[in-house]
Amino acid sequence: MDFSSSKEPSPARVWWSRETVAVVTGANRGIGHALAARLAEHGLTVVLTARDAERGEAAAAPLRERGLHVVFRRLDVADPGSVWAFAAWLRDAVGGLDILVNNAAVSFNEIDTNSVEHAETVLRTNFYGAKMLTEALLPLFRRSPSASRILNISSQLGLLNKVSDPELRRLLQGEERLTEAEVEGMVSRFLAQVKDGTWREQGWPKVWTDYSVSKLALNAYARVLARQLQARGDRVSVNCFCPGFTRTDMTRGWGKRTAEEVAEVGARLALLPPGELPTGTFFKWCTPQLYSKL
Repeated sequence: MDFSSSKEPSPARVWWSRETVAVVTGANRGIGHALAARLAEHGLTVVLTARDAERGEAAAAPLRERGLHVVFRRLDVADPGSVWAFAAWLRDAVGGLDILVNNAAVSFNEIDTNSVEHAETVLRTNFYGAKMLTEALLPLFRRSPSASRILNISSQLGLLNKVSDPELRRLLQGEERLTEAEVEGMVSRFLAQVKDGTWREQGWPKVWTDYSVSKLALNAYARVLARQLQARGDRVSVNCFCPGFTRTDMTRGWGKRTAEEVAEVGARLALLPPGELPTGTFFKWCTPQLYSKL
């Protein structure tokens, strides 16, 4: 699949309209903001969210001035009260959603450091926050014939080839049997090892370990959720997208791609025609990968 071209989709491939609602988290800057803008440019209604109300509104206002249909709503994915308040607002004021882009994430490391000082915050935001929001919004997906979809902005740092513990690899490779409880147990084990100082010898990813574990958990959870939804015939797809090394505040401006280049590909993945839309797939840039084989 080649989604990197800036060519607009042909009318025959356009299944969405202004009534199609996309929620993008962590969208006041970087990849999230670029994705919110690109989806709005495609003609969707976009709910742009951010933790900071002032910054979020400042990010949404220029898009509205361009005539794009963008609404700002404050959301802190790491705060249960904020998540449930957002879900209630989305239900009552908007009437539901069609697309969720779980982009909100944090990292406290520099490019060449690997501290786990803030591991609890990283996991609470990047994994538990995305999971909590997904579960809160699942009942609000409109389950249209075009199929609702969840796209998690993830990372190849959270792939199995970064894990050296054989027991953990076996657990995650058994994705047809993997459970939500096992994924959460893995995260709890990592955080316990961070507290007792033994995490370095336990076979976790070596680069940005806390961030990598958060994405490892998110990738695994996405596969579990996709399987569960598919088994009960629920018309919601769940996929992950690794944009690669992107020039954002998180990477201190280092990277191979701009947020706008990432948004072009991310939007095309989020807007795949229903007949081409997979579920439980990890996209490494434009290429779908079989998660358990990596």
